[in-house]
Amino acid sequence: MAEALHEGRSLEQAARALRAEGADPELLAAALTQTELRARAVAKFGERASAMLFTRAALEQATRARVAALHAERFRSAGCRSVADLGCGIGAESLAFLDAGLDVRPVELDPLTASFAQHNLSLAAAHLGAEPPLVRVGDAETMGPGDADAAFLDPARRTAGHSGTRRLASPDDYSPSLRFAFGLAEERPTGVKLGPGLDRELIPDDAEAQWISVDGQLVETGLWFGSVARPGVRRAALVLRGAEESAELTAAHDADDAEVRSLGDYLYEPDGAVIRARLIGTLADRLDAGMLSAGIAYLTSDRRLDTPFASAFRVLETLSPREKDLRRALAAREIGALEIKKRGADVDPAALRRRLKLRGPRSATLFLTRDEQGRHTALLAERC
Repeated sequence: MAEALHEGRSLEQAARALRAEGADPELLAAALTQTELRARAVAKFGERASAMLFTRAALEQATRARVAALHAERFRSAGCRSVADLGCGIGAESLAFLDAGLDVRPVELDPLTASFAQHNLSLAAAHLGAEPPLVRVGDAETMGPGDADAAFLDPARRTAGHSGTRRLASPDDYSPSLRFAFGLAEERPTGVKLGPGLDRELIPDDAEAQWISVDGQLVETGLWFGSVARPGVRRAALVLRGAEESAELTAAHDADDAEVRSLGDYLYEPDGAVIRARLIGTLADRLDAGMLSAGIAYLTSDRRLDTPFASAFRVLETLSPREKDLRRALAAREIGALEIKKRGADVDPAALRRRLKLRGPRSATLFLTRDEQGRHTALLAERC
């Protein structure tokens, strides 16, 4: 398969050629699946993905390598020497722990996923000239962390299976459970990776909660306990861009929202990590900005300041939010490419864009939101 692809054939062409040569259909299907998943995994694992094994479900939940390296650094900096990776999946976090020189103790409930993790970790250990850790197969809550200095948990948030899974609605159904995870946190340094939309009411008072976005996509909520939590930090928004750029806002608690003010020359859309961490007020102070409308995560200011924590737009005009008026106004301005953003407005941007029948050589961004009086408004803007 790899040789055929190297020759420039498409995946489908390579598969047809192998079928014609009498390849076993089941083995061919498995090879095709791994080839597809490896291509998708490059975004998370880089060149390492080409030799790894994946299931669809495990790849979807696997942590990006850059983020996993930050997790590992927390444990290393805290002086931990061994970490139990409870619910290791295909081994994304364990790979980072190995790279950081930590003794990793992986546990995985699903036998197939565990075998793939063993393969992935064995390759990494061989590259480091080390003995590969043994992936123990079983229930993490039953097997526990053993004598590991610390624990990391990435609870399964989807139904069991290797593909076609669905997201679990209740945290009570996570595996391992949050009750188990938070219990471990009372005993030893512990990190828990959860979805970015985690109900904030579930966050323990003694946890550092960190929301992470990667290239504008909000990817996780990390809860940190004990020595792997930073003193005085209870809320954090970490923004990662490209291969190396990073910036973080931290606070001891949720920030109060800034005061609402009238529309200025510039509008800021805070990064999702800042919004989820409830640090919009902190960002507003840095930007000398105010809220565009109460309870809506847009900031406005009379001047533009560069920030990694928000996208900046120059406001061009205020338009009528009525669809008929918008269609007429955009046509008059020859806008054919329109980015539509909305907060506080009940509208489907994709459907609206089709109905607007856009034509013309110009491009712009349209914000459908509310003003300082809470009234619906439409703001035509351009990215700075």
